[in-house]
Amino acid sequence: MDARGPEAPGGRALRDAAENLFQELQEHFQALTATLNLRMEEMGNRIEDLQKNVSDLMVQAGIENSIKQQMVRLLRNYVNLLRIF
Repeated sequence: MDARGPEAPGGRALRDAAENLFQELQEHFQALTATLNLRMEEMGNRIEDLQKNVSDLMVQAGIENSIKQQMVRLLRNYVNLLRIF
């Protein structure tokens, strides 16, 4: 007997079953976490590939420079507005 007092009949079996269930849940959670991390990494790689392909297509279409020029103009306008204030 320990400091918790007398144990109810079947209490040890119930506690052991709960501990086993908790262990199984923990193992499943760890496996799920590993799977999710792997899939997130794969998705990140796919997004990077997609960004590269879109950039390549923009270069082929000749619109990359026009977008860069628009961004430069917008930034210049923004800087000019900041100088006013």
